[in-house]
Amino acid sequence: MRHAGSAAVLLSISMVSGQAMAASFVNGGFEDGTVTGWQLGGGHTQIPTNALDATKYLPGGSSYNAALEAITVTSLGGVDAITGAPTVYSGNHAVRVNDAVNNYSVSVITQTVTNYDAAQIGFAWNAVLQSSHGLTDSDAFNLILRDDTTNTELVNRSYSSASAPGVFTPFAYGSWYSSGWRTETLDVTGLKGHTFTLSLLATDCPYGAHAGYVYLDGFGKSAPTPGPIPAVPEPESYAMLIGGLAVVGGLLRRRRQA
Repeated sequence: MRHAGSAAVLLSISMVSGQAMAASFVNGGFEDGTVTGWQLGGGHTQIPTNALDATKYLPGGSSYNAALEAITVTSLGGVDAITGAPTVYSGNHAVRVNDAVNNYSVSVITQTVTNYDAAQIGFAWNAVLQSSHGLTDSDAFNLILRDDTTNTELVNRSYSSASAPGVFTPFAYGSWYSSGWRTETLDVTGLKGHTFTLSLLATDCPYGAHAGYVYLDGFGKSAPTPGPIPAVPEPESYAMLIGGLAVVGGLLRRRRQA
């Protein structure tokens, strides 16, 4: 999926307005069911995977290949096929960057806001990585929030699946690892009027054998609020429930026979 032309228009308007008009993120929670307001990119993975530059995979970049973009808007009620986690953290939609297909792909999503006018920046993410090779040649992701005005990285979450078993414990699913949904909230009170860019890159391993992807949601002026997550009993819980029902049924039968 390529970024819509309207996204480029919205970004252009934001840049032109400069200091004349305060701004916030566009469609930060993907609540219109699209990626409007975001710029997308993709390409083939390269070594080292844990230090790939997202800008090189955007349109016009040296590594850009539109055919390998794998960006999917998810909907409330969906669950990840591998981890069983909700595919939406807050509201009705989120986005998945890259996928579970190991085809050497890199996928990128990014948004820049100029003259930011709020006191906080918040967002939620959930990484799912397949157990792979070493720190520099495994499937990986890089999530960076940069203050472009001061050229400073405010958030940098960069992990490969080689680091995931230690970093993401206990979220392990066989040969896959997950961070679970995590939220970030930054106080930017003293940075009002600055330009910020959030970029998220997710990549397969460079040998076509292992995949990695990341969900993103709720990018905006405050921490995203989690939606209701239905409790799903573990198999042991089902066994206890069935056993308990059997006991209750036996007691009822005895009373009827008395």
